[in-house]
Amino acid sequence: MTPPKDQPSQAIPVSVYWMLALVAVIWGLSWPFMKLSLSGMEPLRYRSFGMFGAMCGLFLIARITGASMRIPEGAMPRLTLIAFFNLAGWSMLMIFGLQLLPAGRASILAYTFPLWTVPLSAWLMKEPITTRKVCGLAMGVAGMGLLIGDELLVMGRSPLGALLLIGSAIFWAFGTIAMKRWPVHMPLVSFTAWQTLVAFVPIFGLSLWLEKGPMHPFGLPVPVMLAVLYGALIASIFAQWMWYRIVQLTSATVSSISITVVPVMGVFFSMLILGEAPHATDYAALALVVGSLGFILIPPRSQSGK
Repeated sequence: MTPPKDQPSQAIPVSVYWMLALVAVIWGLSWPFMKLSLSGMEPLRYRSFGMFGAMCGLFLIARITGASMRIPEGAMPRLTLIAFFNLAGWSMLMIFGLQLLPAGRASILAYTFPLWTVPLSAWLMKEPITTRKVCGLAMGVAGMGLLIGDELLVMGRSPLGALLLIGSAIFWAFGTIAMKRWPVHMPLVSFTAWQTLVAFVPIFGLSLWLEKGPMHPFGLPVPVMLAVLYGALIASIFAQWMWYRIVQLTSATVSSISITVVPVMGVFFSMLILGEAPHATDYAALALVVGSLGFILIPPRSQSGK
């Protein structure tokens, strides 16, 4: 299960479709749950607990399945670089930005990372910018743009929150490209577990230095405790593993554009859980993002007819 070379001309594997649907639902739900979790825990302590639970679960899965946990010789610098951008840097910027903005709209800003992935992949991966990618990107960005437009006043009141979330998107984009450009050849579950461990160390250290309060959710109100456990077990283990698998099976541009459905799910789940009322722009954005997925994920006729 080593990262394959990019083969953007090949049809997308069927497994990507159902993994994408599951990731969209799981990560969409995680945004209102993260907001709820922050009502009972400090941000870095919340992320530390989630990463610790994910790390233990992933190493346990690797042990049970017999996956090698040995880091290839000379691969530690690459793994550290990927973990810093994909998990450590992204997590810290995202969680502090989420404190300053509503959950649904924060997810939109965090998921603008396809805007940065397309030029980075063209530069570092030499990926071709096809008409289908441009159309898919344009529709996805238009959908997010509709939602962001409603939040211009919020951004004006909290420019720091917006900047932090956009910064997290840039970190995630580079981390995605780094996985493709400088792959670490090891079983995916072990790769994900080691990334989580590398990211956990600095975040846990900073939480001890900068924050006070509980390090775990046990004893907190039941809704908060369940929200924290959801993030630690479901969103951080299963969805994270599936995301890395999607990145392995598709080009960096395709995987990044296709995941733009997550902020739309985040907006609607935030409405459902946190009581926000939907607007016409929310429905229009959903239609645009689903249309962008069609351009990106449905193979051309020359491939689908094989």
